[in-house]
Amino acid sequence: MVETHLLFHPFMGTMIDQAKKILKTVFGYDGFISLQEDVIENILRKNDTLVIMPTGGGKSLCYQIPALIFKGLTIVVSPLISLMKDQVEQLMESGVSAVLLNSSLTPNEYRRNVELIKKGKVKLLYLAPESLLKSSVLEMLSSVPVDCLAIDEAHCISAWGHDFRPEYRQLVDVRLRFSKAVYIALTATATPRVRKDIKSSLNFEDSGEYVAGFNRENLFLQIVSKNNPLDQIIEFIRKFPGQSGIIYCFTRRQVDDLYTVLKDEGFSVRPYHAGLSETDRKQNQNLFIRDDVQIIVATIAFGMGINKPNVRFVVHFDMPKNMESYYQEIGRAGRDGLPAHCMLLFSYADIHKITHFINKKNEHEKRVAHVHLNAFLRFVETDDCRRIPLLNYFGEEYSIEKCNMCDNCLSGEKELTDLTIPAQKFLSCVKRTGEMFGMGHIIDVLRGSTARKVLKFGHDKLSTYGIGKEFSKKQWMLLARQFLHKKLVIQDMEYGSLKLTDKAWDVFQDKETVLGHLKKEYNDKDIEEESKIKTTPDHDKDLFEILRKKRKNLADHAEVPPYVIFSDRTLIEMSAYFPQTMESLMDIHGVGIVKREKYGSIFIGLIQEYCRDLEIKERPKNINIQTRTLSRQAGRQRH
Repeated sequence: MVETHLLFHPFMGTMIDQAKKILKTVFGYDGFISLQEDVIENILRKNDTLVIMPTGGGKSLCYQIPALIFKGLTIVVSPLISLMKDQVEQLMESGVSAVLLNSSLTPNEYRRNVELIKKGKVKLLYLAPESLLKSSVLEMLSSVPVDCLAIDEAHCISAWGHDFRPEYRQLVDVRLRFSKAVYIALTATATPRVRKDIKSSLNFEDSGEYVAGFNRENLFLQIVSKNNPLDQIIEFIRKFPGQSGIIYCFTRRQVDDLYTVLKDEGFSVRPYHAGLSETDRKQNQNLFIRDDVQIIVATIAFGMGINKPNVRFVVHFDMPKNMESYYQEIGRAGRDGLPAHCMLLFSYADIHKITHFINKKNEHEKRVAHVHLNAFLRFVETDDCRRIPLLNYFGEEYSIEKCNMCDNCLSGEKELTDLTIPAQKFLSCVKRTGEMFGMGHIIDVLRGSTARKVLKFGHDKLSTYGIGKEFSKKQWMLLARQFLHKKLVIQDMEYGSLKLTDKAWDVFQDKETVLGHLKKEYNDKDIEEESKIKTTPDHDKDLFEILRKKRKNLADHAEVPPYVIFSDRTLIEMSAYFPQTMESLMDIHGVGIVKREKYGSIFIGLIQEYCRDLEIKERPKNINIQTRTLSRQAGRQRH
């Protein structure tokens, strides 16, 4: 085990210079991406920091690199055992002293890790919030210097987050124990409201908030009408032979049924949900992570907690309950930065399933859930680039007219209908009901409903009562979401009530025409996205397969996932540049000093043999161009 912090001396330069050297020599990366450098610099100054970065955007390095510069211990709080195990394995392969403390360890392993911590031989300690809050753990940690406490999946702190966990709220009390430690909160899924709640809960200063762009440029987003879902799924996954993918379903029964169908069709597949035994879940996840199984079918509600970088597709067999869930789930695809495909099968019947569960909540939770559901439906029903409502939801403006990485941007122009009169009816009803009600109630009034709520408020006496019977409730919902999307109305984030905007008054006065779609047809047509999706770098595919097989053998022998040895992206670069010396191998993405010493001669030997037989010469890698290309991030912000 390399004591990485001993490699750096105070007189070797600034701490950020040390950080850059660690980035290259330990992790094998040529340069920081997005806001990593700014974040790390802020943390090294011992300033509390909130980090919002997309999945695959390099959040972990933001605390791992400072951990190797600080003299004391860095504690990492994570809610999932599998994620902790994954990060510890990857760090150890890179020569970094990291351990975890959780229920997956045997008593002997747990005691050994505690002893390593007490002796100051550990740089990063991973544990769950429940474990950190135990008096025995807090007492043990009080005997060692703690320089940093990183809270991963920090949206769990907020009651407005999609995955609120009460024990996360108690983490602020731990600050009193480690008063000299800098605190970092990190998440990929946080709206502006959730960010504010996290900072308030942890007593963070506003100046320490860093928000990288939420846009995952390498993900192709597609929504398809759910007509013959089993046939649609089978046809889709046949486009990805031998590649990893995840299919999300709403219920355990749906997972089991789909798993059986895919297994009978000859696919390499396993199920994953809370109804399986812990042994089966763990085995199925490990088979998937280690590339022994191609596809996992999982429930949306059950977090998988995986960090597998080479997931090439994510399918939602059923609609997720909100935007955060969707963003987090598609975020499991393409973590290596290479192209990945995200397809959602959409049916209005799925809305009723979700509403059924929402109606079981208390009134406050119900209001929040309905707001989240409506926001997601705006994303589903938009005719614009899908990234616009997706990124807007997280408080990020997206001004590019066509991303060319979603179905809408590739489907050509759609015919627009003049919706000015329906808009005037709807907006007038919003006004006459006092701008205090949500979409459902407005639509009930327009359609002349005798619902108790309509009669209670006397809205059956309004001039707008019953003037919208020409459209079904479903059609009015589609129209209403378009009016919201066009900013004719705004929606209260807690109560769901609609209020008119200045733009609405222009519509009333016939100063503005409203164009949109009266009926959206979700055609399951075959958009030629494969030919237009950004392709992986040019590389020798035969050599890549040779290197991939060797990586699998090494990983199986070491009992770790293949990507812990080297990522697909690393092997692709080896297959593109044919490095044949230890020196040139260090130019390859993801090759640090420890991995080069451990695996360099093995992979160079295979490359040399392949190149000798085919008379291929080593290609120099233009690091500057490569780094600039890989570092391109849209919507970069600093607060």
